[in-house]
Amino acid sequence: MADAPAALAPSGALKEQFDDLEQQHEASSLGMWVFLSTEVMFFGGLFAAYTVFRNLYYPGFVAGSHLLEVRFGATNTAVLIGSSLSMALAVRAAQTGKRRALILYLLCTIALGLAFLGIKFYFEWYHDYLEGIVPGIHFAPSPEHLAPWAQLQVSPRQVELFMYFYFTMTGVHALHMVVGVGILSVLVIMAYQGKFGPDRFNPVEMSGLYWHFVDIIWIFLFPLLYLLGGRF
Repeated sequence: MADAPAALAPSGALKEQFDDLEQQHEASSLGMWVFLSTEVMFFGGLFAAYTVFRNLYYPGFVAGSHLLEVRFGATNTAVLIGSSLSMALAVRAAQTGKRRALILYLLCTIALGLAFLGIKFYFEWYHDYLEGIVPGIHFAPSPEHLAPWAQLQVSPRQVELFMYFYFTMTGVHALHMVVGVGILSVLVIMAYQGKFGPDRFNPVEMSGLYWHFVDIIWIFLFPLLYLLGGRF
């Protein structure tokens, strides 16, 4: 599969409602940034609620944070940083009309996204279930897990509240990752069909903005959830 040269940019790149490609690109960018601003408000509400209850029940939240396996969170952080790099390279490949490179970088980003989800669902959440720290009727952390905070009179209910926040915030983030993987899968099909080139790379670039946003959310989630109260 040869890289598509700039002269072979896909026809019909300019939609009829726009005067030129620059206007079309600016409209796409504006639409994506408006969408991302609504996502910021959505996650901002979760972060605000987390902050309020963390300040109210700080010892319980520290105890809950120390029940998490930081190695899983750190590994997933590295995975997402790598996926941001491959996504940025995919956008560059689309802009320069390198179809083979575009497909390769998109597939790499998808693979890293699936690796993140596999670690989160299969390893980390399954481990949490075995440890009895999934909130609800099966919430039953072992006494030795809470022993270091016994002198602070940490209530198991406070720890469970932290776990509710943990599963809600990471679950919503994982849902966004699933959506992102689906979007990138569609882009791979479109790239294989030769629908991207120097005159039409908006879908790849806008999808890249979404992917980077989801990665940035995790960069905030990791220290807030896994490193509370210090781990080293």
